[in-house]
Amino acid sequence: MRQDLEFADLPKLLRPEDLLVFNDTRVVPARIRGTKESGGKIELLLERVLTPRTALVHARSSKTLKPGAAVRLPGGRTARLLEREGDLFRLEFSADVLEFFEAFGEVPLPPYIDRAPEEADRERYQTVYAREPGAVAAPTAGLHFDAAMLAALQARGVRQAFVTLHVGAGTFQPVREDDIERHEMHAEYLEVSAAACAAIEAARAAGGRVVAVGTTVVRSLETAALAQGPARSMQPYRGATRIFIKPGYRFRVVDAMLTNFHLPESTLVMLCAAFVGTERLLAAYTHAVQARYRFFSYGDAMFLTPVRPCGSNS
Repeated sequence: MRQDLEFADLPKLLRPEDLLVFNDTRVVPARIRGTKESGGKIELLLERVLTPRTALVHARSSKTLKPGAAVRLPGGRTARLLEREGDLFRLEFSADVLEFFEAFGEVPLPPYIDRAPEEADRERYQTVYAREPGAVAAPTAGLHFDAAMLAALQARGVRQAFVTLHVGAGTFQPVREDDIERHEMHAEYLEVSAAACAAIEAARAAGGRVVAVGTTVVRSLETAALAQGPARSMQPYRGATRIFIKPGYRFRVVDAMLTNFHLPESTLVMLCAAFVGTERLLAAYTHAVQARYRFFSYGDAMFLTPVRPCGSNS
C-alpha cells in the first residue's frame, strides 16, 4: 500500500515496541587543496582515516603522485604519499588528520549541488545527532530529524539506538558494470556497539521492529549479522565493510527502513529494490516523479516495509 504523508506523520507509522537505529557519524570538511613539490596544484578528498596521522584520499592533479612525493598543505602542514591502493592514495600527514581537516578543509557537497560550499554547510550538512567524525557525506535520511521529532518519538515510546558508519566518497559512484556481479563496492568503516546489539535484542523480545534510518544503517546491521555467522543474537562488530545488497539478498536484521530517493543506477537503489521488490520500488519512484517529490541529499524520504510471506525472513 502506498501513502503520501508528511514527515511529521512518522510517529504514526511506528509502534512503542519499535526501535529506530540511527547512524551517528559526523561529516568532516574533507576537501583540501595543496601544492606538489613541482609547484603544481593538487586537491585531496579524504576517503577514510586509518590512524591518527594516515588516511586514504582521492587525489586530483595534472600528474599522478609518486611514492614518497610530498604535498604542501595549508597551515604549514605537509603530507607524504606512502603508496597507492587502487584509485586511492595512502598519505602520511604531519599533523592529526581529523584535526587538520577540521581546521582547514571545506565540506565536500554532493556533486549534484552546484554551488561552492559555505561556512553554514558545516552544520547544515549534519544530522542533529552527529557525534563521531569521519564521514565525507551525511547519512541523508537522518537530515529530516530535529529535536522536536526525536522528542515526539520518545514520548510515543519508540526506542532509539546508534551505530556508526563513516560514509565514503564512493557513495556517489554509479554502477558502471553491465553485469552488477562485477561491481566492486567501496570500503567503509563501521561500528555496531554492544549497546546497539542489546537494544535490537530487546526490541525483538518485545515484538517490535528494527527500523533503519538510512541505507548506511542497513549496511551496518546486515554486515554485523553476516559476520556473526549462525549465531542467533546480534554481536558487536567493528571494521570495514564492502557489503553489496542487491535483489535476492536475505535480510537478517532490518524490518523497515526510512530512506531518501536515490540516484538512478546506484547501489543504494539496488539495496532498496532488494528490500521491497524491484517492481514496487520502481512504482514508488514513478509516483514520486509525477508528484514532484524532491530527490537526493536535501530531498524527501520514503518509509519502506517489505512484503514477506507469514513467518519468513526473506
